[in-house]
Amino acid sequence: MIPGVSSRRRFSDLTEQEILALAISSEEDDAQIYRSYAQRLRAEFPASAAIFDGMATEEDGHRRRLIELHQARFGEVIPLVRREHVAGFYARRPVWLVKNLSLDTIRDEAAAMERQAEAFYTRAAANTQDAPTRKLLGDLAAAEAGHTHKAEELTGQHLDADTREEENRAAKRQFILTWVQPGLAGLMDGSVSTLAPIFATAFATHNSHTTLLVGLAAAVGAGISMGFTEAAHDDGVLSGRGSPIKRGLASGVMTAVGGLGHALPYLLPEFWTATIIAMIVVFFELWAIAWIQNKFMETPFFRAALQVVVGGALVFAAGALIGAG
Repeated sequence: MIPGVSSRRRFSDLTEQEILALAISSEEDDAQIYRSYAQRLRAEFPASAAIFDGMATEEDGHRRRLIELHQARFGEVIPLVRREHVAGFYARRPVWLVKNLSLDTIRDEAAAMERQAEAFYTRAAANTQDAPTRKLLGDLAAAEAGHTHKAEELTGQHLDADTREEENRAAKRQFILTWVQPGLAGLMDGSVSTLAPIFATAFATHNSHTTLLVGLAAAVGAGISMGFTEAAHDDGVLSGRGSPIKRGLASGVMTAVGGLGHALPYLLPEFWTATIIAMIVVFFELWAIAWIQNKFMETPFFRAALQVVVGGALVFAAGALIGAG
């Protein structure tokens, strides 16, 4: 390949055989993606998994029709032409990322795949002169457009309103267990536990730089500790709380964020300005925690606010008194 020159072909330069080969490989990929979605969802969302199994079967049928046409026109040897070989062609999300997708995201991905496939077949039919080939490509464009109706049909078979609602609740519950709970615990720990050392140092030294160093050390150290603790103490298999790596990441990052929020104002050299800003940041941190508890954990807002604000105020007062002493 010449440096600086793309090795990808333009769609308009493809032969009719290459267009068929591209369609065959695309159908193979899409069927595999739908099966990966089904496998990812089968344990927790069996009804949605059945829908994707049905869509994979549909793609298999398209592939067989395309192969039969290729055999009739060009013989048994199908050229290797894939999406990544064609400039400007739509890409698919790597299958290995499926395990990180939520149920709603997977549904949205599938809808986008059908729209892209319809656009491809419409364009391919327009670039084809052979009547049987043009007819098949046009039929497949209509089929992809109709996959929305097929999905609705499969949904009617496998996913009634009650089942869908149950799956949505399960997905929300899993999101809360894997991300919200560990993140909230980390934010609370980072915001509250670092108050005492940061403000004790602030009132003891009246030095922004020293307070900043202590705050950075406390926030980063707490983040690392909370992250490893969350990841190590529960592998999620029995508790159903999801990947320990995800939970550890959520807990560790939010712990560090909670501590850094009122440490970073001490980047300002003027001590009292930095301290006032840090106090304001603490106020918003504590109210954010109360809001998250109310929205995701269904804790009454005023009760959550009372618990968080009173606890934070006590820790702040302890740090300030120790520093002033």
